[in-house]
Amino acid sequence: MSGPIAGACPSSVDVAAGSAGSESREGEAARSARERRYALFVASFLALVYTFNFMDRQIMSVLQEQIRRELGLSDTQLGLLTGLSFAIFYTTFGIPVAWLSDRTRRVGIMAAACGIWSIATAGCGLARSFVQLAVARVLVGAGEAGGSPPSYSLISDYFPPSQRGTGLAIYSLGVPIGSALGVALGGWVAADHGWRAAFVAVGLPGLLLAVLMPIVMREPRRGGLDAPSGSAFEHEGAASLLQTIRAFLADPILVCTAISSGLSAFIGYAMLSWNPSFLARVKGMQLGQIAHYYSLIIGVTGLIGTFAAGWLVDHLGRRDRRWYAWLPAIAFTVALPAFLGLLWAPSWPVALGFVTVLALLGNVYLAPALAVVQNATAPSRRGVAGATLLFLLNLIGLGGGPLFVGWMSDMAHAQGSPQPLLMGYAALLPIIVLTIVAHLFTSRALAGGASQSAAREFITRYSNNNLSSSTDSIPREGRS
Repeated sequence: MSGPIAGACPSSVDVAAGSAGSESREGEAARSARERRYALFVASFLALVYTFNFMDRQIMSVLQEQIRRELGLSDTQLGLLTGLSFAIFYTTFGIPVAWLSDRTRRVGIMAAACGIWSIATAGCGLARSFVQLAVARVLVGAGEAGGSPPSYSLISDYFPPSQRGTGLAIYSLGVPIGSALGVALGGWVAADHGWRAAFVAVGLPGLLLAVLMPIVMREPRRGGLDAPSGSAFEHEGAASLLQTIRAFLADPILVCTAISSGLSAFIGYAMLSWNPSFLARVKGMQLGQIAHYYSLIIGVTGLIGTFAAGWLVDHLGRRDRRWYAWLPAIAFTVALPAFLGLLWAPSWPVALGFVTVLALLGNVYLAPALAVVQNATAPSRRGVAGATLLFLLNLIGLGGGPLFVGWMSDMAHAQGSPQPLLMGYAALLPIIVLTIVAHLFTSRALAGGASQSAAREFITRYSNNNLSSSTDSIPREGRS
C-alpha cells in the first residue's frame, strides 16, 4: 500500500491555518478601510469647523459698507478691521497655541478655540464704535489662532505623506465654503435685519461645533504614518518653541514657501475683503445680488480650485518636487490678465466673469504650501511649524492686503480720483508679478542642494513617492 503523496491533500491543520491567515488578512483589510473612512471623516469635520472659522472671519467683507456708513469709517479703518487688527493677534497667538498643541491633546485646544471665536464674532454685533469693533475682531483673531495649526497636525497623523496634499486640501475647502456662506448668510441677514444681527447669526452656531468636537474626534498617535528615515528625525521628542522656529527659519525651502505663500495671500485676502465693496461701489451691484451671485461663485470655484490643487500636487510632485511651487506660479500667471479684465469690466456681470477666474485660481497656492511644511517637519514640531507658516503668511497677506487696498483707496480719494477703490485695486498689479517671481524662487529652493536640516531629506523622499506600502494605512486611536 502506497503512502499519501506529500502536498497532494492538505491536512485539516493546514486548511485551518490557511483559513485563519485569510481571515486575518480580511480583518486587517476591513480595519484599514474603516480607518481610511474615519480619516476622511476627520478631514471633513475639520473642514466644517474651518468653514465656520472663515465665515466668522470673512463676514466683515460683505457688511463693511453698512458698517462704514453707520460708524463713519474710512477705507483705511475698514482695512484695519478686516486685516491688520485681526491678523496681529491671529498670528501672534497662533505660535504659542501650536507649541501647546505639540504637547497636549489637540482636539481639546480646538474645541476651546472654536467656542472663543464664535462668541467674539457674535459680540461684534454689539460694537458702537471703531475701537469696540476692533477689540471684538482682536478676540476673534485670538480664538481662531487655535484652529488651523492643531488641524494641520491632526490631518498629518491621519493621512500618509503621499496623501497629505489631498487631506490638507479637504480641510482647506473650509476657506471657499466659509467665504461663500459668510457673504451669503451675512448679506441676506444684513439686508433684512442689519449688520449687527448678521454677526450674531453667523457667530453663535459655532458653539455647537465646539461641544461636538471632543465627542466625535479621536486623538491619533503622533507620527504614526511617517516612514522611518534611518535618522533620529522622526523619533525626536517635542522641541522647544524657539528651537522649532529657528529650524523653520534656517531652512530655505520653508522660508521661500512662507514668503511666496504670504504674497499669494496678500492678493487673495485683499480681494476677499474688498470684492463686495468693489462690486457695489465700482460695478454697481446691490447687496442682495452680491449675497446671491458672488457668494455662489466664490464657493463653487474655491471648492474646485482648492481640492484640484491638492490632488494635482500629490500626483505632479511625485515626478518633480518643484511642482509644489510651479503650480501656484502658473495659477497667478493666468490670473494676471483676468485681473486686468476685472479692472476694465464695464458692468457687474462682466466683472463677475473675471472674478470667477480669479476665485478659481486664488487658493491654488495653499494646499501645496501646507503639504511642503507638514512633510518637511518632524511630527513633534508640526504644530509650531504650521503656525510659523501661518504667522508669516497671514502677517504678510491678511495683515497687509486689505489694509494696502484701503490705504491706496484713501490716497486716491484725497487726490480727487472719481473711482478711488478702483485705483486701490490697480495697485495690486505689481504685487501679482512679485508673487509669480517668489514662487519661481521657491521652485529653485526645492531643486537645490542639501538642506540645513533633515527637512530636505523628508520632502525629497515623499515627493519621489518612495514610501513603503505600510504608509497606506491609517493610524489607530492613540494618545499623544
